[in-house]
Amino acid sequence: MKHSSSITHPVSHHRGKGDSFSQWVEKHIFSALTSGSWLIFLLAVLTLTGVAGNRLYNQPQLGIGTRSPQTIVAPSDLEIKDELKTAQKQEAARSRLTPVLKIDDSQTQEIVNTLQERLNTLSTLRRQAAADLFVSTAQLSESVQVHLRTCSPQQWETIREGSKNSQPSQVESELNQLSQRLSESEFSQLITTIEQVRQQYFYSLHHRETEVINFQGKKILLQLSPSTWENTRKGIENTAEPMLTQGISPGLPTFLLSRAIDLQLQGKVPPMSLPLAKEILEETLAPNLVEDTPQTQRRAAEAAEAVSPVMLTVEAGEVIVNAGEVIRREEFLLLDAFDLSQRGVNWIGLGGCGLLVTISIVLFWRVKQVVDRKLRRRDQLLLILLSVSSPLLLMLGVEYSCFPAVGLLVSSFYGPTLALTQVSLVTGLEIYTLLSGLEISIAPEAFVTGTVGGLLAAAVAGRLRSREELALLGGAIGLIQGAVYLLLSLILNTTGETIWYAMLPDAVIYGLSGLVWSIIAFGVSPYLERFFDLVTPIRLAELANPNRPLLQRLAIEAPGTFQHTLFVSSLAEAAARELNCNVELVRAGTLYHDIGKMHDPLGFIENQMGCKNKHDEINDPYESARIIKKHVSEGLVMAKRCGLPKAIQDFIPEHQGTLLISYFYFQAQKEGKGVVSEMDFRYDGPIPQSRETGIVMLADGCEAALRSLNDVSPEKALVMVNKIIRSRWQDQQLKDANLTRTELKKIAQVFVRVWQQSNHKRIAYPKAALDAKYASSLKK
Repeated sequence: MKHSSSITHPVSHHRGKGDSFSQWVEKHIFSALTSGSWLIFLLAVLTLTGVAGNRLYNQPQLGIGTRSPQTIVAPSDLEIKDELKTAQKQEAARSRLTPVLKIDDSQTQEIVNTLQERLNTLSTLRRQAAADLFVSTAQLSESVQVHLRTCSPQQWETIREGSKNSQPSQVESELNQLSQRLSESEFSQLITTIEQVRQQYFYSLHHRETEVINFQGKKILLQLSPSTWENTRKGIENTAEPMLTQGISPGLPTFLLSRAIDLQLQGKVPPMSLPLAKEILEETLAPNLVEDTPQTQRRAAEAAEAVSPVMLTVEAGEVIVNAGEVIRREEFLLLDAFDLSQRGVNWIGLGGCGLLVTISIVLFWRVKQVVDRKLRRRDQLLLILLSVSSPLLLMLGVEYSCFPAVGLLVSSFYGPTLALTQVSLVTGLEIYTLLSGLEISIAPEAFVTGTVGGLLAAAVAGRLRSREELALLGGAIGLIQGAVYLLLSLILNTTGETIWYAMLPDAVIYGLSGLVWSIIAFGVSPYLERFFDLVTPIRLAELANPNRPLLQRLAIEAPGTFQHTLFVSSLAEAAARELNCNVELVRAGTLYHDIGKMHDPLGFIENQMGCKNKHDEINDPYESARIIKKHVSEGLVMAKRCGLPKAIQDFIPEHQGTLLISYFYFQAQKEGKGVVSEMDFRYDGPIPQSRETGIVMLADGCEAALRSLNDVSPEKALVMVNKIIRSRWQDQQLKDANLTRTELKKIAQVFVRVWQQSNHKRIAYPKAALDAKYASSLKK
């Protein structure tokens, strides 16, 4: 079966608007079964049913929720452990455990550094406000100097006048005494100093650029005496040290931290600076405790081990379940332990599974027909293997779904549409088998997480064009899976006590599982491409690299053919892009379509480059036709020897189809030597089987004609191109290529547009300018 691209396009054999679904099934599914595909279909049904329905082979007839047909008593004493409830109790014990915290030394040092920087900044602010002593305490006491610096202008005027009163204050008294000890000029200089200090104080108090704390705190700061500030600073440091040593936990409410600071500050700072110290500590202190993960895990394990197991006990002769009663879980466990649950094959469930598998395959086949994706036997086998992989892992107890790998591989090989269809159908099949079983062996959030990762991979991977983009997709799958698992765990949590960071390790593991499955898909992809002869956009890009040995040989041994190939590629790529075909496939296929010409390069005119025409020397149209036709068979030999995919090999014979080698055919007729058979001068075919090879056939036919045109209008070029395309159509070369008449008109217009772009006008330089400038440049 010929390879075709995954691009959707109209196909004549699709179901018509008037066909019913049953008619479509009869037309396509039944015809496929009768044509030999029934073996693959049967294999797919049996394999998927056998793997997905494995839980149904040993199902109890007396399961949970069924009614007991008779009263069943215990044949002997029995005590068994209820694994599920014990695990639930252990998980509840682990989730209730408060994480063990430890001091983060780096965070603690950072807080201490921040506190010191803040205190230094406040000390600098005090210096700028002249908060230090401006005279010795032997002349004026510290308190008097603070008062003189910070009192209001009215008070300052009163103090200056009050020095003459009969009952002076302490401030006035000390000033009077100082005025008597100092000369008049010295005292006048002191008054000037006090006024300068006051000016600095009020400027700093009201200047916004210095507002590193609120106004009330700054006012207290600047009113403190030097000794009081030093005591306050030491008190702040002595308060922060024990609090950081004890540790501040994350999430601690602000009011609790504020209350703790109040208690610690008592007796360590002067009363008047207490609000300032509290403000500084509240803004500086931060949590410095982090979770001690190993200790937390160890305590969680100890808490789980300390949980007493939930035991089910029954004595000999005791009734386990009465006739007609619905069997509950505990009763089933006892029945199963006594081998009284009547285990056997669940034929009804298995039949339902087989029916669901059949419907899924029919739906997949329908989608395949809609997107016109032709699948070979090997493609069908690969899809079966990928479909079985997820149920098989689930059967083995692996809860990390491989859907990301399946979605990525199928999307890369066969396109996003088929990948999304397959992941969705296999997901539905797994849901059915999980619900049909006795108990769900995988957590719902784990199952949904894998499905989301698979759908994301299926939707995106087929649209990517580099391994770097695929690597980024793998990372995105991991992040999405981790986030989905965490979100669902929080939503489905029934205890109400689990905190999000207790679930974070599991979320990280499920995220990493998505990344790991993506990496596995990257690793096996090249092997699957080789073994199943597949092409992906990335492999096509690698094959189109001109540095590949076969293309380098073509450029060296047949340079004219190589140039012809490049122009054909330009035409074909533009047309493929216009028709939404597989551009990467067209590019790679075109580069290799004429590699067979290397068997005899001089047998083709584009490589003769002025040499004598080899066919003139042969002078035998039959022999010349055999040489021309041989480039197809030799090209296939080279392609197979180099391991090119079948999708690329198809371009070699199909770009020529069964075209007539008209030049030598008419030459043979002119010679008049008997009846000339047209078949001797036609290529062996087959004709193009896909839109891509059909486009290359047309581009190959139009290339030489377009290249030969000079000073021709686009309208005349279009007429010529349409004539060539019409001849291919009338010669029945395009009947299997699924190209409509409308699309052929578009192709012709695209060819002419590309020709115009490559044949644009150049500027004609004056001869004198060229000679003079070129000569001068050579001299330089």
